[in-house]
Amino acid sequence: MRTVPCVLMRGGTSKGPVFLANHLPSDPLQRDEVLLSIMGSGHELEIDGIGGGSPQTSKVAIVSRSPHPDADVDYLFVQVMVTQRRVDTAPNCGNMLCAIGPFAIEHGLVNASSPMTRVRIRNLNTSTFVDSDVMTPGGRVRYDGDTAIDGVPGTAAPIRLTFLNAAGAKTGSLLPTGRARDLFDGVEATCIDMAMPMVVMHAEALGKTGYETPAELDADSEFLQRLERIRLQAGLAMGLGDVSQMVIPKPVLLAPARKGGTLSVRYFMPHNCHRSVAATGAIGLATACAVPGSVAQDIAPIAGEATVRLEHPGGQIEVSLQPAADGEPQNLRASLVRTARRLFSGEVYVPNLRRTGT
Repeated sequence: MRTVPCVLMRGGTSKGPVFLANHLPSDPLQRDEVLLSIMGSGHELEIDGIGGGSPQTSKVAIVSRSPHPDADVDYLFVQVMVTQRRVDTAPNCGNMLCAIGPFAIEHGLVNASSPMTRVRIRNLNTSTFVDSDVMTPGGRVRYDGDTAIDGVPGTAAPIRLTFLNAAGAKTGSLLPTGRARDLFDGVEATCIDMAMPMVVMHAEALGKTGYETPAELDADSEFLQRLERIRLQAGLAMGLGDVSQMVIPKPVLLAPARKGGTLSVRYFMPHNCHRSVAATGAIGLATACAVPGSVAQDIAPIAGEATVRLEHPGGQIEVSLQPAADGEPQNLRASLVRTARRLFSGEVYVPNLRRTGT
């Protein structure tokens, strides 16, 4: 068997291996087949690989130096399906994104400064740019600290992510349908593309409270089927085409906050409810609160500079919104604080793959 160097990292509330691009096949089909084998895709436990048997722990990040003048490194996110042997490179992942800065510094792709190093990241999935501010006292990445994020035990050093041009990340428009509201399967929804394409709905419109546990939502097959019908219709309306084999747009249920936050959310990936919420999803949901006429504004209207606190099954996540000079929602600048940790580094074994010849 061949070996591939990798680092297993937790990024936010996600976890997965991080690779240097030159350690993987350059051909996308061969690369994807290698990743499927590494992760053990095709089995619910990913028992023959290093995947964790959940969409949150079946993620891969690929990093390289960037030729773009506005970026230090390029980052490609790969969502590896658990039970199906396929991958999706359409979306970004903001949780894994917070692992990219530390990885880039520790692998010599970015020179560290003290006490903080800014890593300019270009996400290849969406052609968007993100600044990642990493604590590097004495020029070394610091992982320990006092910052806690809900969904992860303990505390760690803060990593601030600032999304610079996230509007229209995949569709080219903040409101891809040209409207703040659409009707799918009898349900009013807002289709928004800010860091992550999403179709956002009131939970009560689908017969839910919006406070159910992920397990309760995942166990309701009739509800999930209706949610998928809505997602497929929204994908067409957003110009994404047939999204049946894609993980975007993400469906999201909204409800009034009840624990002191701004909004309660249930975020789907898209066929299972997230145990917290994706960082990119949080950026989009916070922005939706500032979009006139959106379904989010029915519950939590936001204007001007604001901190949006999203309640999710694992706790809360805070997003800071900085309005643009022109006041247009698509030009908002959004940032949030996450944490990351290096779990192990070494080599992962890849069996011979007849299909790719690797």
